[in-house]
Amino acid sequence: MEPLLLGVDGGNTKTIALVARRDGTVVGAGRVLATSDIHATTPETALAVVTGAVDEAVTSAGIERADATYAASGFSMAGADWPEDIELLAALLGSSWFGAVVVNDAIGALRAAIPDGPGVVVVAGTGTATGARGPDGRTWHTSFWQEPQAARDLGERTLRAVYRADLGIDPPTALTTGVLDALGARNVESILHRRTMRGPGRWREPDALAALLLDAAEARDPTALAIVRGHGAALGAYALAAARRVGIGDEPFGLALTGGVFRHVGHELRDATVAAVRDGAPLVREVRASLEPVAGALLLAFDAAGIELTPDVDDRLRATLPAAELYETHRAAAIVE
Repeated sequence: MEPLLLGVDGGNTKTIALVARRDGTVVGAGRVLATSDIHATTPETALAVVTGAVDEAVTSAGIERADATYAASGFSMAGADWPEDIELLAALLGSSWFGAVVVNDAIGALRAAIPDGPGVVVVAGTGTATGARGPDGRTWHTSFWQEPQAARDLGERTLRAVYRADLGIDPPTALTTGVLDALGARNVESILHRRTMRGPGRWREPDALAALLLDAAEARDPTALAIVRGHGAALGAYALAAARRVGIGDEPFGLALTGGVFRHVGHELRDATVAAVRDGAPLVREVRASLEPVAGALLLAFDAAGIELTPDVDDRLRATLPAAELYETHRAAAIVE
């Protein structure tokens, strides 16, 4: 059997794997709704999650797991933050998959969105990863420097806004009705109770409210707009910091915004992020990422195998990538009976 190319994008909410042939045809995809971040779980559990996603991808390709071999593999991982993390993951993953190339998930996303030249990518999923490449090819990622997160922070800020409005500290907001309806909650106090209670039943998924907040911002709710625009400005400030770290100066460079939060149909968060970067770097150009971050992991495998991404290979890759449902994040589910 022809050796496969393997790409894995390991995130904080889901881990996605793709397998492809050397001609660029993606033949299988798999997903596990669990973290493979070694800072959020054990290395053994992270390996099990990655293995589950790869096994699903191989099975969907109609290949027996025992028969699958790999020409190279690329892993774009949340948790590949410090040099010792990358060393650990390279040993852990390399023991199962040949030629494992391990990078931080921001760098894998950068490979997908801006293949070469100076550029910055902001990946907004549950958390945020910002990566940059300088004029000399040097890369840097924010890792634990990153302060503004994505769905996680947006969900928390949504809840705080609803709490403050309920107490009369801030004006009423449409977010209150939206959150109550989405969670099936009787009142705001019941949400706060479930969010802070001791023992079983505590609700730990505020990131699921991010889409609701973005919806409200698009509907021009003042509270939602203020949150979203302020968050975009914060994301932009870190994108500028990443650009400075790799020596991007006055020259033009690309800025790509990708990940589940930026897939929202609205534009307020995107516009605010780009505007903040443009304030500090007037020559920045927004690059609309046409490939999902997991494709960057797969491209790392192609690079490692020495396979040139010719127009024919690129066309096959794009034509056979999985449908959007593979990358979607979930919305809030009821937490109160």
